[in-house]
Amino acid sequence: MIQLRELSAGYFGNPIIRNITMEFAPGKVTVLLGPNGSGKSTLLKAALGLLPPMSGAVLYDGVDTRKLKRRQIAQKAAFLTQSRNTPSIQALRMVLHGRFPYLTYPRYYGRQDYAISRSALEATGSLQHENTNVSQLSGGQRQGVYLAMALAQDTLTVFMDEPTTYLDISHQFQLMQTAHSLSLDGKAVVLVLHDILLALREADCIGVLQEGRLVYFDKPDSVYQSGILEQVFQTSVHRMDTPHGTQYYCIPKET
Repeated sequence: MIQLRELSAGYFGNPIIRNITMEFAPGKVTVLLGPNGSGKSTLLKAALGLLPPMSGAVLYDGVDTRKLKRRQIAQKAAFLTQSRNTPSIQALRMVLHGRFPYLTYPRYYGRQDYAISRSALEATGSLQHENTNVSQLSGGQRQGVYLAMALAQDTLTVFMDEPTTYLDISHQFQLMQTAHSLSLDGKAVVLVLHDILLALREADCIGVLQEGRLVYFDKPDSVYQSGILEQVFQTSVHRMDTPHGTQYYCIPKET
């Protein structure tokens, strides 16, 4: 369990997020929503110990991250970053990098590392690309390999920063299916998304950020009913029942 307690963090002495209190529960898909610059990515970096708290704390199973080594944190939480280079390397070799927190230098991969990495590729529908150079894959295929690398870390929490960016609708659905599959395995899955409708439809919990503060944190139905999305995004959110379940849609907010 990862818990944020009155957490403030930022850059060069300037706080970007302020007094955030929330937790990421095992078995749940949590989505963070908010306008550009609201602090979503900063929150993830602080939760991962990549940014030190200015005040408050991040707790991993009750232990302050300031008392944990980088390797210990990496064994508990994986991170699929928003910005990634495209290295000239075979997909399987790249996914094996997710095993680094469990290896000593010089790094020698064992049978278990290969088995876990191939299992991660299979979980993301990418096993057929294991011997393909990552630079030769499409954007959606690369995303599957990057996600497999995060899964190969074999952690109980997986953070993803805008993982659906540049993905077509089919790959977006596939990614969310993977997120739910991970949650069913007991993992806490935390995603930063810009797609309000996808979050309302797919999340177990939604946290809404505005100007560095957590202004709402609850189940999607409660978030929708509260009207906070209209307030924060200045757009009108509606829903309707269809033969395929409840669907959401947005229209410009009337002025």
